[in-house]
Amino acid sequence: MNTVGERKRYISVIGAGEPTASQAESAYEVGREIARAGYILVCGGLSGVMEAAARGAAEAGGMSLGILPGDDRSDANPYITVSIPTGFSHGRNYLVVKTGDGVIAVGGGAGTLSEIGLAIKLGRPLVLLDSLDIDSLGVAGSKLAAVASPVAAVAAVERAWRSVSY
Repeated sequence: MNTVGERKRYISVIGAGEPTASQAESAYEVGREIARAGYILVCGGLSGVMEAAARGAAEAGGMSLGILPGDDRSDANPYITVSIPTGFSHGRNYLVVKTGDGVIAVGGGAGTLSEIGLAIKLGRPLVLLDSLDIDSLGVAGSKLAAVASPVAAVAAVERAWRSVSY
């Protein structure tokens, strides 16, 4: 099910600005799976995992929303459907997480860590794919999962939606 009432669901994809080849491929596949399921992809709109996921969504006929750190809409990667320049720098991480009905992290560094923390604090379903060690986060519950594949990542977000009132 891809809607809440008549509203489409959004899944935020966060991750490495300079991913490994494997992480970039995973992000691409996550983007494709999000689009195939009829969801809207949300990301920071720039390069790395964000661009790979947006490319996957675009090539599968889906939509992507890029929430940009700067003031220039043209900074968005070429696969973003709709871009929102915020001028908030890293503060835009909050908007990326808050906009998603679920969050999938692929790889990542300090910026991704901040978004993971925000997802936990905001109670968003959070799925880690080739990202941080789930045990190191010190949290547990039906809204947090570590998975091994892009298909499992989207399925884990969907399971979290079903298991909690969201």
